[in-house]
Amino acid sequence: MATKVLIIEDDRSIADVLAYNLKKAGYEVLISRDGQDGLHQAQLKLPDLVILDLMLPVIEGLEVCRRLRADPATQKLLILMLTAKAEESDQVVGLSMGADDYVTKPFSVKVLLERLKALERRNKAAADESDVVSTRGIAIDRRRHVATTGDQPLQLTFSEFRLLDTLIRQPGRAFTRNELISAALGDEAMVLERTIDVHVGAL
Repeated sequence: MATKVLIIEDDRSIADVLAYNLKKAGYEVLISRDGQDGLHQAQLKLPDLVILDLMLPVIEGLEVCRRLRADPATQKLLILMLTAKAEESDQVVGLSMGADDYVTKPFSVKVLLERLKALERRNKAAADESDVVSTRGIAIDRRRHVATTGDQPLQLTFSEFRLLDTLIRQPGRAFTRNELISAALGDEAMVLERTIDVHVGAL
């Protein structure tokens, strides 16, 4: 079954270029032109990946991301933010709201496709593991991709889940930022060092 990607982008030319290249790469593609419709499509059609612009009409992208993460039906969707906002502070805000990756415009379609594939690989790698680890009241189930404390599930993004899994499996170890970036975001990730601070702070 093809991976389903929802593009939420109000710039028709960008959305069309993305859709063409994603379909050519074997993805099933959905397109939405504003935040409200994008949120509705995500909740109704449950895509595997969301490419989300930030500066959207009706509902802005950060709010769309926040609502997707707050809804149990969509909270585990992979979200890649695609935006002209290139400042470090914008990236930190986007990641803190729950984005799994952040790409700035203008962008290379080939690089963006590789970033999507990297997200999919990380997601599959986590799903393929079957072991459950628990310590100090926190349990990590890699197969179900669920983290709990007591009987309560923790609301984590994919990157936060991987980071917590890494920390729990090596208690007492001191990690460098680069080690945590590799653990949470993968070796392919091209991010600022402060990015990992956002995920650690969320945990």
